[in-house]
Amino acid sequence: MNLSILIPLLNEEESLKELYSWIIKVMQSNNYSYEIIFVDDGSTDDSWNIIESFSNENPNVKGIRFMKNFGKSQALHAGFAKAQGDVIITMDADLQDSPDEIPGLYDMIINEKYDLVSGWKKKRYDSVVAKNLPSKLFNWAARKTSGVELNDFNCGLKAYKNTVVKNVEVSGEMHRYIPVLAKNAGFNKIGEKVVIHQARKYGETKFGMDRFINGFLDLITIWFLSRFGKRPMHLFGLLGSVMFIIGFLLAFYLGIDKLLIHKTSRLITERPHFYLSITSMIIGTQLFLAGFLGEIILRTKSNEGRYKIAREVNF
Repeated sequence: MNLSILIPLLNEEESLKELYSWIIKVMQSNNYSYEIIFVDDGSTDDSWNIIESFSNENPNVKGIRFMKNFGKSQALHAGFAKAQGDVIITMDADLQDSPDEIPGLYDMIINEKYDLVSGWKKKRYDSVVAKNLPSKLFNWAARKTSGVELNDFNCGLKAYKNTVVKNVEVSGEMHRYIPVLAKNAGFNKIGEKVVIHQARKYGETKFGMDRFINGFLDLITIWFLSRFGKRPMHLFGLLGSVMFIIGFLLAFYLGIDKLLIHKTSRLITERPHFYLSITSMIIGTQLFLAGFLGEIILRTKSNEGRYKIAREVNF
């Protein structure tokens, strides 16, 4: 199978029929063998019924319905697990991503041998203050922190080699950082393609300003996980040991000073350095224990389901 088109969605009943017709037109004009996977992330409108109608008339259309809203990352994770195409294309359901970009993305994966290609909405139709400027700041921070040179981490229109999605674990709200996760997994040929950004035609965006705050917090998380996720003791153990040694040496100096040099001076507990040394040793011990507990958790964690599926069609 050439392509898997993966579309996570939440309450997009107004745009689904137009999007579906557009995708089918592109698939037929390029003679692709394909599947379209809609992942309904707990919609409360008529989105699921529309998806079921598509699947009844076209066996290439498949659907996954969550029991409630679990988030875009979980929707992508569920779709990635089911995708069978050589190339997986992800796109949003709000018609801001153009299906006409699919052939170009597909060719970059198949002919130019990219592992992952991310869309870049160079010209945007969003609010400059509310979205464009925060997005540019966010993308700059992501580039500097991750080392992945992309201009638009947030773009939902991306293409992946099948082996990439099968080896990348998407959780929490890490869908923004799939290119970083792919790089950490050993997929180094990551490209970018300028794509058309269309103004939203129906409804309202499901994301507010809080996504940028959450994005920066997730960026810190992924930076930590990429470097110390498998060995937290390397960070916490090192910091804890340094703090403890500093505190111990200071306490040792205070003890020698009291016992051998200034025997008749004020009590050792009246000196502020004593409390600094005790605090340093306590913090060092806590950091060391944090690293130790992190190691234990990594070795005993279980892979619990992060989402609950209510229904599936055509799988």
